[in-house]
Amino acid sequence: MESLPDAIVQYILSHLNNARDVAVCNCVSKRWKESLPYLKSLYFPRNSFDGYTGSDSPDIVIWKMLSSITCLEELVVYSPFTSSGLASWLLLVHSSLKHLELRMDNITDYKACVDGPSKLDCVSAAKNLESLKLWGVLMANPPKWDVFKNLKNLEIVGARLEDSALSAALRACPKLTNLVLLGCEGVRSVSVELPYLEQCKLDFYGLGNCSLSLTCPKIELLEVQGCSWLRVRETTCLRKLLIANNSGRVYMVDFGKLSALESLSMRGVQWCWDAISKMLEWSSEVKHLYMKVEFTGDLESLLPFPEVDFVEFFNSHPKLQKFDIHGAMFAALCQKNSLKNVEQGFVIPCLEEVVVQVRSPLNAEQKMSTLESLLKYGKNLKMMVIRILQMKSNHSSSDDFFDEICRLRFMNRKIVRIE
Repeated sequence: MESLPDAIVQYILSHLNNARDVAVCNCVSKRWKESLPYLKSLYFPRNSFDGYTGSDSPDIVIWKMLSSITCLEELVVYSPFTSSGLASWLLLVHSSLKHLELRMDNITDYKACVDGPSKLDCVSAAKNLESLKLWGVLMANPPKWDVFKNLKNLEIVGARLEDSALSAALRACPKLTNLVLLGCEGVRSVSVELPYLEQCKLDFYGLGNCSLSLTCPKIELLEVQGCSWLRVRETTCLRKLLIANNSGRVYMVDFGKLSALESLSMRGVQWCWDAISKMLEWSSEVKHLYMKVEFTGDLESLLPFPEVDFVEFFNSHPKLQKFDIHGAMFAALCQKNSLKNVEQGFVIPCLEEVVVQVRSPLNAEQKMSTLESLLKYGKNLKMMVIRILQMKSNHSSSDDFFDEICRLRFMNRKIVRIE
């Protein structure tokens, strides 16, 4: 590299980002050390200071490295740090910094959060951020943030949040297009009003009984876990929707017309039947439908799904291309009268792939009839996957049912697969 021009050396070394690699390069030669100011990104792994024996604290070491960089755009710190250290770093790089990712590690440190200034408060110094990602956050009080005018992406992973604190944080980010909150506990009721938001993933940890109100006219992707009450009124752009609640129940959903929706996933132990039927009604244009809900019923009662008419269901979802049916929904399509309205000329026009999960030999005749009907009327069906999962009976009926499925597989071996 001695024969290379300085500009080329600087360009090559500017693509380093691991702090340890940068430190090693600084010791190679004066020429390499002089390339440090041109770094655009700097990353401090969790073990950055393992075995470190220097006299300066890690905060000071990071500060010295940052003070040598003229225009840092991305800073990622997973190693431990203090709020005063963070404040000093951001004072150096705040004008050029666009992407900031921090492992906060203060999710249980309530005293530091109250006494302040907290690590979260210090982030406000980086006013030109475009992306902010935080791990292990305690947000007991509203953060002292001014408005982030350029922030488009906010991700918080593993957090303990209070409703008022979360609302204040979101108000400080009016230009968000992507919001991710994963593994967040403590939320009871949250309202999200972001006019530019396009993608939103919310995972609320706990009892699964929080409520969500979303007013985001440009929302295209929405994934929500852990809510019992959902209201999303502006949905003209919504293309992909996932609603899950593995800890609690889904009681109420209130959506606008889902005319652009292409993919819908409903998951959980128990949904109110009114919520399920409304989602199916609103999603008449959907192309991919995934249903894995075990029970319906209100309050504490766990009830099976009511009967679902086979013909009516597919006629009301004419664009359906892929259908994943698990548990109760498959059983509802396999009731005695589900196929009574099949008329001459009935077809399922767009269905190409079906995934069915079977766990019980009960109503085996009706289940086989439903599977055969999917093959018969799905004129464009290319693949049917039948998943046998923990068949719950030791009776000979289980063997007979499995034999029938194998027969179906043999007769339609180009389409049907057993897992």
